Amino acid sequence: MSLAEKREKRFSFTPMMIEEDAALRNGSRGLSGQWADAAAARPRTTERHITVHKRLVLGFAVSILVLLVVTMIAVLLSVRIEECNSGDDGGGETAADGPAGRAGNRSVPAGAAAAAGNTRFNQPNAGESPGHGGVETEAPGGDDEEEEEWQRRREQPPWTQLRLSGHLRPLHYNLMLSAFMDNFTFSGEVNVQVECLNATRYIVLHAHRMHIEGVRVAEDRLAGALRVSSFFLYPQTQVFVVVLNRSLEVQRSYNLKIIYNAPIENELLGFFRSSYVLYGERRFLAVTQFSPTHARKAFPCFDEPIYKATFKISIKHQATYLSLSNMPVETSVFEEDGWVTDHFSQTPLMSTYYLAWAVCNFTYRETTTKNGIVIRLYARPDAIRRGTGDYALNITRRLVEFYEDYFRVPYSLPKLDLLAVPKHPYAAMENWGLSVFVEQRILLDPSISSISYLLDVTMVIVHELCHQWFGDLVTPVWWEDVWLKEGFAHYFEFVGTDFLYPGWNLEKQRFLTDVLHEVMLLDGLASSHPVSQEVQQATDIDKVFDWIAYKKGAALIRMLANFMGHSVFQMGLQDYLTIHKYGNAARKDLWNTLSEALKKVGKFVNIQEVMDQWTLQMGYPVITIMGNETAENIVGISQEHFIYDLHVKTKDRGLGNNSYLWQIPLTIAVGNMSHISSEAIIWVSNKSEHHRIFSLNEGSWLLGNINQTGYFRVNYDIRNWRLLIDQLMRNYKIISVSNRAGLIDDAFNLARAGYLPQNIPLEIIRYLSKEKEFLPWHAASRALYPLDKLLDRTESYNIFNEYILRQVASMYLKLGWPTNNMDKSFVQASYQHEELRREVIMLACSFGNKHCHQQAATLISDWISSNRNRIPLNVRDIVYCTGVSLMDEDVWEFIWMKFHSTTAVSEKKILLEALTCSDDRNLLNRLLNLSLNSEVVLDQDAIDVIIHVARNPHGRDLAWKFFREKWKILNARYGEALFMNSKLISGVTEFLNTESELNELKNFIKTYEEGSAASFSRAVETVEANVRWQILYKEELFQWLGKSLAR
Repeated sequence: MSLAEKREKRFSFTPMMIEEDAALRNGSRGLSGQWADAAAARPRTTERHITVHKRLVLGFAVSILVLLVVTMIAVLLSVRIEECNSGDDGGGETAADGPAGRAGNRSVPAGAAAAAGNTRFNQPNAGESPGHGGVETEAPGGDDEEEEEWQRRREQPPWTQLRLSGHLRPLHYNLMLSAFMDNFTFSGEVNVQVECLNATRYIVLHAHRMHIEGVRVAEDRLAGALRVSSFFLYPQTQVFVVVLNRSLEVQRSYNLKIIYNAPIENELLGFFRSSYVLYGERRFLAVTQFSPTHARKAFPCFDEPIYKATFKISIKHQATYLSLSNMPVETSVFEEDGWVTDHFSQTPLMSTYYLAWAVCNFTYRETTTKNGIVIRLYARPDAIRRGTGDYALNITRRLVEFYEDYFRVPYSLPKLDLLAVPKHPYAAMENWGLSVFVEQRILLDPSISSISYLLDVTMVIVHELCHQWFGDLVTPVWWEDVWLKEGFAHYFEFVGTDFLYPGWNLEKQRFLTDVLHEVMLLDGLASSHPVSQEVQQATDIDKVFDWIAYKKGAALIRMLANFMGHSVFQMGLQDYLTIHKYGNAARKDLWNTLSEALKKVGKFVNIQEVMDQWTLQMGYPVITIMGNETAENIVGISQEHFIYDLHVKTKDRGLGNNSYLWQIPLTIAVGNMSHISSEAIIWVSNKSEHHRIFSLNEGSWLLGNINQTGYFRVNYDIRNWRLLIDQLMRNYKIISVSNRAGLIDDAFNLARAGYLPQNIPLEIIRYLSKEKEFLPWHAASRALYPLDKLLDRTESYNIFNEYILRQVASMYLKLGWPTNNMDKSFVQASYQHEELRREVIMLACSFGNKHCHQQAATLISDWISSNRNRIPLNVRDIVYCTGVSLMDEDVWEFIWMKFHSTTAVSEKKILLEALTCSDDRNLLNRLLNLSLNSEVVLDQDAIDVIIHVARNPHGRDLAWKFFREKWKILNARYGEALFMNSKLISGVTEFLNTESELNELKNFIKTYEEGSAASFSRAVETVEANVRWQILYKEELFQWLGKSLAR
């Protein structure tokens, strides 16, 4: 059978394999049988009922008279039949099958169009009575007429509203797809069983960028069909509207059938395609990315998380491919000429955004949990053969068992597939039972992967698996509470990784630098937003998918777990998941469940009252603790909204009116040279309070926010800061490692915002020459980075550079360089030590330590001359970058060649980033232009190239110019993808710090803002703060540095 014939028969599924809808059981099970009833029922012409006696010959006039009379009778009879067919008894079946109207329908490539063309059945099947069907109605895009009718009534049509009306809810989807991988099109038939909750004659559901071929609405019982007046796509709200002749009845179920086709897009969202090269041959695959609002591009559906339903999916494809979906394959039907249809088991109740399928020719490895869950990892055949998916597969099994034990709720599906794809907009997507990962975040070759890369892969997997409970099993009611899933998944990245590697203490340590400190940078802007914020329309949804939802959500959850107590918190989560499984939940449901958990242990705290202030207000407080010289043991504690640019408070009355208040669980301890007290908790709820602190004397200091469990900064009077600095210099171990990191981060950021003199943070880091723990060094490195970027184009930069080198030098010499032997036990035992060494080497090379530069150049030269890479794994990225920066163009070309030749995704990533380190502006420009070639640089990696060039002081203006010139291309490519545009805008602009650059940014925004208003608003505020810092504090900083170096 030819390909064309195969497409013509695209939905001739074997009858026993198709779950037929009740309303369609009166016809044959094939598509032609289902649609034969749509053939028009026309009144029979009266000529066949008139018999003329052979012997009776009438005159011409009499014949005309009889003919006129009979014609009138026929007209009356026709009207009567129409009334019967469209009556309320539902006895006839009526379909609308025709062009979907002007609005939103797109031309479709030939493959899907040919397949869909056979769905217009105007003739009955053999053996069926021609009069059994309903009336076929063409639907010429009736949106204009319908809108005029609503305007006359002075009401808003339901399809123009920002949310679905709630008049209907889906119960079950039966979705049949045919994927044509030769020309990247697909066709589909979806049957949706809906329940009517409020009477309506409009069926409104989501559909976008597809061609609708036909529509049919039937009562969910035998012979129950409704007449369709018209149907049309409404692109403004991405919905599809079916207009009926009469209203649907409340508490009745109906079946909506839609035939459609669409392209398999060459982009990153909806149902899209990707490719890879194997043995010199380019191979293709197609995969879905539906979150948050892109399921509507792959099939018409109720694309909001509240509309949970069950799904039965069938996928027809060439037998050279395999198909995957959320559930296991139930049966496969093989046809002639190499085509197969996979029928998947029915899903539990779930939302559309984590439905998924894929068509690929991957291979897999599998394992099984102790409870019988089959776990498979699918990837390119060469990656599976080399075993680069084995690490992910093994930790996935352990993590599923960990979550089942921690949450006391079993994993809900019979299988879990991990799919590694070359191209994807995000690190991963938590589709229930079919989690999709970009290759860089799941494939790992132990022989060439660093500890940091292993940690990255581990935490992405931990995150996505947590979503199988938080997000998939229990889903937020609406996107305003997306942090209910993302915050928990981000928090459990650290809890789950601690389960795998108990000695790493990530939740108590690395969480601070990688989550808390990072998100406070963003949340300290006046352009920030609450973690729970109103979302009215689809275009607003991307605003809530940012680090506020992920990282602030995680930080608030961690604060909550600490003041509740971890065991009570865990018990509350178990109850929350048990109560709301297979359903939706809002933040109030979580607060109520956690309050009940506290009651069980005799504690009565209104969690909602406390947490609403943290989730419904943007930003966070800075607590200031001031000693009282007149009253012994009395301290003043005040709170205010922390803002980096204090000038903004004077411009914005909302920020300056002191209306921001939080209930703050402030933990506090008193210490001296030899001892620190146990912590006490003070709930601070007023702007200013006074508290008696026992054991506080003249030589002792106060420390707030013990181990940084709270989401706030702490400032002190200068005397207390001096005592803390002195303590660090004399005996730093009295203060915990978490608080040492916290003091560094708070001091740098308080100084940047003008709350502290500029010298205080630089004085604090002088103690680092003695510091043997990784976390404080990591905190210092992260805090110095933005300061470095503010100064790296100034004339006096060398003064700052020299000061940092002095703080790093002794520890660099003490630690030395790593060797290149690494196995699993080595990683487990030496994580803290190796990460400390890596951090110090990075600082030394970045700020120009001569020995560090020489070592990097030697290692690169050895690699080039021997063609054998002996560079230690944990510092390869540092060496590559330093070598490219210091050495000639030949080294850049060598790295470029290695980037193209390597098949290891971890190596590819750091080689590409190393190319951005060059001091040669011509090479940087060349790389920027190559970044937009998808054959050279993957779409998701191009953004990183542009951002890394912008971080290079030699390329910052080049990246900024490139960004402006290519904005239309970049916005078209990434505009709909969560994070991507905001990441790009932030990355290119965050270190601009001159008046001219600020003006360029403002002028650019006037012309090209185009839907990224929030990101550009943050960019302007950041650059304004950078410019103001240069004016107010730069000279103060350099004067202190000059004096300090002269001592």
